[in-house]
Amino acid sequence: MTNMNSTQYFKVKSDPEIRVKEVLDVVYNAMSEKGYNPVNQIVGYVMSGDPTYITSYKGARSMIMKVERDELVEELLKEYIKNKSWER
Repeated sequence: MTNMNSTQYFKVKSDPEIRVKEVLDVVYNAMSEKGYNPVNQIVGYVMSGDPTYITSYKGARSMIMKVERDELVEELLKEYIKNKSWER
């Protein structure tokens, strides 16, 4: 029998840290496999926040919804700048 005078502790396991790059990779591949244009669909999601732009195939929709949209934009911009995708 438990001691009713003591505080009981309950610890919830948190999700492992989600890496934005990994989410984008899964989403991009799932969209491609389903025949969608991943760039157009991801842009639609980022601009509108409407998760129906992302397929639920391979859990892509639920994964992308765990990441803030501003984090997606930040990661995409960092990669673009890092890879120097423009010519000077």
